[in-house]
Amino acid sequence: MASHNVPRPAIIEVKTEQSRLREQNQIDEYRALVDLIDVKITEHQYTLQVLELTSKLLSKNPEYYTVWNARRRLLTCGLFPKLSASSSPLTASQSTSQIGTTTTSSADVSSSITNSSTESKEILDNFDSQTHRKNGTTLELIKSDLGFIFPLMIQYPKCYWIWNYRLWLLKEGNARLETHIARDLWMHELALVGKMLVRDSRNFHGWGYRRNVVAELESPKLNGFSMAEAEFEYTTKMIKANLSNFSAWHRRSKLIPKLLNERKADDATRHDFLNSEFELITEAIYTDAYPYAQSVWFYYQFLMSTLIEPTGSSAINPNCTLQDRIVYLSKQLISLKDMLDGAEDCKWIYDALLEYTLVLCRMREREATPEERQDCLLWLSELRKLDPLRNGRWGDFRLAGSG
Repeated sequence: MASHNVPRPAIIEVKTEQSRLREQNQIDEYRALVDLIDVKITEHQYTLQVLELTSKLLSKNPEYYTVWNARRRLLTCGLFPKLSASSSPLTASQSTSQIGTTTTSSADVSSSITNSSTESKEILDNFDSQTHRKNGTTLELIKSDLGFIFPLMIQYPKCYWIWNYRLWLLKEGNARLETHIARDLWMHELALVGKMLVRDSRNFHGWGYRRNVVAELESPKLNGFSMAEAEFEYTTKMIKANLSNFSAWHRRSKLIPKLLNERKADDATRHDFLNSEFELITEAIYTDAYPYAQSVWFYYQFLMSTLIEPTGSSAINPNCTLQDRIVYLSKQLISLKDMLDGAEDCKWIYDALLEYTLVLCRMREREATPEERQDCLLWLSELRKLDPLRNGRWGDFRLAGSG
């Protein structure tokens, strides 16, 4: 199986009696681990040992969101220093408060749970040594937890709970660490998510997470400043690497209003900017491999909406007159007709021709001409053949008389 052209290894195992017994042992270990954690959380044993137990469980099953919540409680109620309303952010040298009064010995843990896999054990040993070597400071607790999570992110890049917990952990740093230290953590996170998106450039979890990271870095609490220019350039790079990147195109569309406002762009500059974006998307559509890519057509529709809808036009060129919009639309219809040469089986072109021809008629406040009506009927006929699943939609156009 492959997702976004990133291969996912398939594990095929013949079920022998030996493998069945091994699987049953793993199930028994897993259930025992769940029961042990439930008991210790119920007893408010908010200790490093219990934190390690949750690490073992989450390494086996990161989709167990209840355990992520238990991990939050372990940190906020036991391992992190208590925050008061009047307290200032913690420094990197500040150590944690006293750990819960009830502790669990290593012998108790080992007697309750058998050893996990070698990989999980290495992660847990590394986590344990880091935590104790640094004397359990707030900063090192956060860094250790981030380090524990990273392999899970690589292995399970589409798991919501991992991304949510990581974001929560960094926001705890905002409240508990000095501003410049917290900002360093977020800057490191921006670099990390960049590497994640190199591995899978279309991972919408990663793109959503990147937006959150950038928003934090821009915030006043971290002495932030706008990163719109840098992020806009980043979308350009990612789009050129993979034109069929829905998330990159979407991110670009959301950055444009902010970018133009920060540039204090006048009408002429906005006009040139809109032209450059149409050139970019037209070039993408003309690329041999992508005239049928849904992502590029969605961005094309976004740009066209800025001409058609009053609320959309204000995002790029608020002072674009009706006549200017009509001229723009007429040019785009000519360009769309040219695109059909060699791409007669591309439903997106017919759909756009049909929609924007009718829009142009409305903007000119007139009915479709006989020639336009004939063209619309022809395009509808092609759409019925190329996209039969939406016959109801094309039927509605025909019932409306194609004008």
